[in-house]
Order: sequence, then structure tokens, then C-alpha cells
Amino acid sequence: MQQFDDDVLECFLENQQQLFPEKVAETLEEAEDFLEDCMAVVVDSVDEVLEYFEEQGVDTEGVMDEEILEADEVFDIGDGRYLIVEG
Repeated sequence: MQQFDDDVLECFLENQQQLFPEKVAETLEEAEDFLEDCMAVVVDSVDEVLEYFEEQGVDTEGVMDEEILEADEVFDIGDGRYLIVEG
């Protein structure tokens, strides 16, 4: 099970409506529970975001870094890491 630090949880709380039509969590604890249930992952670079999608069977050939980072499932934590949440 992945541990989510406060930066990750706060990023998700602030930006969750980029993926969901309404809030799914109101507190850090609710956010952590939700992310664990969704099996969300935190990766350390854009390359790892691309690798994640490739492993999931998404064709990323020819996709630019900026395009993959604009996916609703990708949350920029702001410290070089990215949270990926499967909706």
C-alpha cells in the first residue's frame, strides 16, 4: 500500500474536480482513503507518468509530455512529482 504525504493529499483535495464532477473527499483522511481505494500512484517524473500509462496499455507514441500532463487523471503535486488517479 502506498503512503500519501500531506502535499499529495492537499494537491488532490484542491484539484479533485478536474477529474470528478463533485468532491469525493473533504478532509486529508478522506482523501487518503479514497486514493488508497483507487490504487492511485505517485511518480517522480514526467517519464514515469508516460511509463505508467504505457504499462496500462495506453498508446503514448507521439504524445508530447505537456499533453500527457494535461490528462484529467494526472495531478501536478508541484515538487516534481505527479499523482495519477484512475477515475
